[in-house]
Amino acid sequence: MAVADTTGAFRDAYKRRYDLDWLRVIAFGLLIFYHVGMFYVTWGWHVKSVYAGPAAEPFMLLVNPWRLALLFFISGVAIRFASDKAAPEPGGTLRFVRSRLYRLGLPIILGMAVIIAPQAYFQLRQAGIIEPGYLVFWGNYLKVEQLYPIITPTWNHLWYVVYLLVYILLIAPFLPALRWLANGSGARALSVVAGGPVRLLLLIIIPFVIYEITLSPSFPTTHTLIGDWANHAHRFTIFMLGYFAAKHEGFWRSVDRALPLAAVLAVGIWGLGAYVDAQEEMIAASSVARIPFIGVVEIALKTLYAWSCIVVLFALAQRFLNRPSKMLTYLTGAVLCYYILHQTIIVIAGYNITKLHLGAWPEFLLITVITIGGCVGGYEIFRRIPLLRPWIGIKR
Repeated sequence: MAVADTTGAFRDAYKRRYDLDWLRVIAFGLLIFYHVGMFYVTWGWHVKSVYAGPAAEPFMLLVNPWRLALLFFISGVAIRFASDKAAPEPGGTLRFVRSRLYRLGLPIILGMAVIIAPQAYFQLRQAGIIEPGYLVFWGNYLKVEQLYPIITPTWNHLWYVVYLLVYILLIAPFLPALRWLANGSGARALSVVAGGPVRLLLLIIIPFVIYEITLSPSFPTTHTLIGDWANHAHRFTIFMLGYFAAKHEGFWRSVDRALPLAAVLAVGIWGLGAYVDAQEEMIAASSVARIPFIGVVEIALKTLYAWSCIVVLFALAQRFLNRPSKMLTYLTGAVLCYYILHQTIIVIAGYNITKLHLGAWPEFLLITVITIGGCVGGYEIFRRIPLLRPWIGIKR
């Protein structure tokens, strides 16, 4: 991936973007802590702590609007550079597609067949739907026949990997045209849309606001691939935005210049949201609640908050994280493996530890330590077994 300095000037068309590598690692790290948090909130999840309640939800809502959008954007950037690098070689595009099928497809297969199965087992056990006996359950889990009130086999948190692979396969036949567009009229259009901090922050959110108004009410998020149209609209658009912005100097210059405004907007909108939540009953009783367009304003503000947070992260990473390190090299190789393993570790540990009634904080700390230790230990074991590496998301 190309690298930009703080002014956005590209020094080397194929030098690695260490800032985005760091953001990818940080985003996956946040997902691990976010999923530990899902064990404690009132929202639906696979298993729940005996201490579950609303206390952690405000902290979860800080990152919920932008955490996955950030990952899909960075994935779009990575696909642009990887596909461009492969293009000049004979059969390069086909080899690129095969490499993505290998890199992402094998972990999906093993994940659904083996790694995700314990999540479904302990979910059904905590709900009191099945009796103890994992091997019996696993045999039923792998059957096409649906024997349980949840879909089996399932990909659960690996939906991100599934969707990413599908998006890559969708654009693969059009990569030459997309490359031409990204270097021509697409680049000029992006220069207009992102040609300054205000336009960068306000114009880019427009399609996402439209999706939220028109699609989300009819197509709630399911992560089932088929029929998940609102989610696809959001994720595919941010993915393609990353693709077109990857080598666009003007975009990254605007990101750097937008840092102060984006930070003010992110903090200000979050503060406004916290105030409105605190005054919820008063607002509901006021005439403001009956203004027809108030819902549109709320959607626009939430979308602006999410995009402002992403721009702040991009700008800070460009300034302070765009350098290599041994830690980054290690984590870049490990992070997909961590992602594949972490939720199963959380579910198994959470299901068993919450029965001990240790208290909310001791339980949280213990589950967090076990999850991180399990990810690190799993990676260290699997990377030493060549046959298993590609199945668990570890490059050769």
